[in-house]
Amino acid sequence: MLKYPKLININSHNDKRGSLREIYKKNNLFPKFVFALSVYSKKNAFRGLHFQKKKQQSKLVIVIDGKLIDYCVDLRKKSKNYLKVYKFKLNKNSILFVPKGFAHGYFAVEKTKMIYLLSDFRSKKDECGIDFRDKKLRIKLKKNILLSKKDLSNMTVSEFENKIKTL
Repeated sequence: MLKYPKLININSHNDKRGSLREIYKKNNLFPKFVFALSVYSKKNAFRGLHFQKKKQQSKLVIVIDGKLIDYCVDLRKKSKNYLKVYKFKLNKNSILFVPKGFAHGYFAVEKTKMIYLLSDFRSKKDECGIDFRDKKLRIKLKKNILLSKKDLSNMTVSEFENKIKTL
């Protein structure tokens, strides 16, 4: 199974009718996915950096339309890449795999439509977030971004280290 975020190359079959894309094929690279979400984000929206404390989820992020900058932060405290930020520029037809143990978020450069495949069900009591503005992460975004109230209250890296012992 993949241990780090990775862009996935897909097979596409095109002809005069249009195209057919393989977006997921069961193999030893991916976990079993049990849940799917459809997400629409307005231009300049930032969602994240989200993770689950206990029921951690691997994600397959599929961009249907739009452009975004995706951020994955390694929260596995025993990892040699602990707190490393992986940054990906995604657009229509991009597919990104995010393994368990990573906080995930993205900035919508333009209106964006996505589908997420998730390896575990959402657990509201286990939902958490890291504040992307934390200086330890060195994520630079423009000033006028759209954030939810929930994401405005995400914890700092120091709070994460004090409150959550292991991921």
